[in-house]
Amino acid sequence: MGDRLGQTVASDLEGTLLLSRSPFPYFFLVALEAGSPIRALALLLAFPVIHVLNLFQSCESMAIKIYIFISFAGLKIRDIELVSRAVLPKFYADDVHPETWRVFSSYEKRYVISVCPRVMLEPFAKAFLGADKVIVTDLEVSRSRRATGFVKKPGGVLVGWRRREALEEEFGVEGLDLGLVNNDQYGCDFMSMCKESYMISRATNWEPLPRNKFHSRVIFHDGRLVQRPTPSTAVLIFLWLPIGVLLSILRIYLIICLPHRIHLLGCRLLGIRIMSRGRLEAHQQPLHSGGRRSVLFVCNHRTVQDPIALSIVLGRKVTAVTYGISRFSELISPIRTVSLLRERDKDAVTMKKLLEEGDVVVFPEGTTCREPFLLRFSALFAELSDRIVPVAINTKLSMFHGTTARGHKMLDPYFMLMNPMPCCEVTFLDQLPPDLTCISGGRSAIEVANNVQRAVAAVLRFECTTLTRREKYYALAGTDGRVTSRKQKS
Repeated sequence: MGDRLGQTVASDLEGTLLLSRSPFPYFFLVALEAGSPIRALALLLAFPVIHVLNLFQSCESMAIKIYIFISFAGLKIRDIELVSRAVLPKFYADDVHPETWRVFSSYEKRYVISVCPRVMLEPFAKAFLGADKVIVTDLEVSRSRRATGFVKKPGGVLVGWRRREALEEEFGVEGLDLGLVNNDQYGCDFMSMCKESYMISRATNWEPLPRNKFHSRVIFHDGRLVQRPTPSTAVLIFLWLPIGVLLSILRIYLIICLPHRIHLLGCRLLGIRIMSRGRLEAHQQPLHSGGRRSVLFVCNHRTVQDPIALSIVLGRKVTAVTYGISRFSELISPIRTVSLLRERDKDAVTMKKLLEEGDVVVFPEGTTCREPFLLRFSALFAELSDRIVPVAINTKLSMFHGTTARGHKMLDPYFMLMNPMPCCEVTFLDQLPPDLTCISGGRSAIEVANNVQRAVAAVLRFECTTLTRREKYYALAGTDGRVTSRKQKS
């Protein structure tokens, strides 16, 4: 289908633009991330009632009102907006119907229709689907900018006759070129208003639209859950939660107590998989053995556990320099961690001193990135040593993310180790030749940093970007993400 310049398309969201028909996962994410696990559990317990109500056309409005009340009542609109911008787009993007998108994206003017509240859907629809407008349910908001849990009047929930009324107000009786609907009981009403229409039948064999087809790429996202929380997945999460909490505490404190030389064996016994690749033997010699000088390991950053995994693989303790870590994470870390101040001259002095004492691990991205992208590498490390070893790190998690931009960072190690079998892959690249470094080869620091970024990306099959830590935190949390160190406080 070619471009339809000047023409208008309107598409249902649930079961049409999205493969799934139930909005439960997205309400659950709001309840969990903007609210609490208790609110999310309440929504899960109410799901059987909601499901029964959805079976009857006259009760669908009540079902959506229950979703909205449990998920939104009492929450700050600001918190809901952050979740809608930082958490939901990733899960929406993993659920887009490829054929519906092919048709929808070929039109110049695009509208999305949904029973979900505006604050929940609009950021994704406009930024990733290129929608001009969303026709949705609106929330009632109190003077203190909190959601009351009720639907704004006189509009109400966008189902039945209210849906048709909203569409006629927007497009007129026959002002819509194409309508995309699913084959539910409301499809015929919508189709009668369109000059042309397609009905999307229920199908289970479609693969979601590839991420690179959207108007924007999902590079940054927040939230603790790895998988889209369907009702069955949500049940498994809550059943696993008490086991996962106990398991993570056991893993953390046994690793702290175990001698470093048997950490790798201990991790295997505890279900933590740490795998190494590359020329590891060249870096396992003790410092100054055979005249070996300190090495600067330059890594991409996936979780707070990265430097510990690298240290375990090496079989010896190294010093990790960070741009912001919670005091609690420092206390429970089995290796030495040193916080940098983000003041270039002072940080350079600190790192040079540490290199005189032993091997150092640095993460020039300055923050973690979950998706297969590398953020811009800060060039400071390139000016400090000509003994630079790039290291590519990747993680595989099945249930919980071990990083957060909005949540409590002190819980990051626990969430990481709450996964049934977390996996970390550490790949050592060849040491940079002296002629490709700043000190021995006269290269510029930026050139060296870019070369290392590209080398790490090639091994991981990730994509290089010029995005920075600050851009990540502005996108996800509305802040610059700066963590004030104890030195700065004093």
